[in-house]
Amino acid sequence: MTGTGATTVGVWAGVALLGGVGSVLRFAVDRAVARRMARWFPFGTLAVNVSGAALLAFLGGLALGKEAALLAGTAFVGAYTTFSTWMLETQRLGEERQNWAAVGNIVVSVTLGMAAAALGQWAAQRIGQA
Repeated sequence: MTGTGATTVGVWAGVALLGGVGSVLRFAVDRAVARRMARWFPFGTLAVNVSGAALLAFLGGLALGKEAALLAGTAFVGAYTTFSTWMLETQRLGEERQNWAAVGNIVVSVTLGMAAAALGQWAAQRIGQA
């Protein structure tokens, strides 16, 4: 980004590239976790969103420039994490009358996400003190 608020071609290219990398990594992590865990609960999405919360908080705690923060946070982590899939999976659990699993998905995701974000910030602060 420039001082005038215009977005450069390099930033657009970075968003496309890092967004693609983030979405591919999300797919790989989700599949790897889902293959190893029970199918009654969306563990893959949980792993992606919790690790994404930690990563975004970590990046937010670093002294990144505007363009680096935009690319890392919005493009990479934004493509990596998935609020919409989390909501759809929760809604489907409810449709399947797995109400405890649906509520558990919300509670566990928010609780672990908050803890992961705190851990990410803590790690960034430690690096900043080094």
